[in-house]
Amino acid sequence: MTDFYSRNYSKMKINIFEKILGSGFYTGYLPIASGTWGSLAALIIFLIPGFENPSIMIFMISLFILIGVPIATKFELIYGKDPKECTIDEVVGMWISLLFIPKKIWWIIIAFLVWRALDILKPFPANKLENIKGGWGIMLDDIAAGLYSFMIVQITIYLFNMLAK
Repeated sequence: MTDFYSRNYSKMKINIFEKILGSGFYTGYLPIASGTWGSLAALIIFLIPGFENPSIMIFMISLFILIGVPIATKFELIYGKDPKECTIDEVVGMWISLLFIPKKIWWIIIAFLVWRALDILKPFPANKLENIKGGWGIMLDDIAAGLYSFMIVQITIYLFNMLAK
């Protein structure tokens, strides 16, 4: 029985649906800073009125993880290990960072900057998770960095609100 990664994928194609979602709405095909552009695309979607509703966000995060793993696996098989073309993981990480924050510009900017820093730095164990083969490796390191960002932003909001009283 051949394993998923040992087959010949030289003729594999990415369909338009996979290309749009996997590349974070084509941000993965931008020549510079595709991860930052993918995060910005996620932030723009967050700005759609009503999207900040935690039920909608948790659903979308879950959906993008569910469809993101196989799509990211396909991107990796075609483009190589954790390819810049695949930015669905940045979309998920950014949404996790924005979860439950007040829809105020300063909190959104803080969440974006903290997320980008943690996505780039990949503190432990995120840096180990990206070593996992396939789509899970692509997605899990950004999910972990998104959770770190979420915690930092939530603590910052809490401390700000405590000091503002």
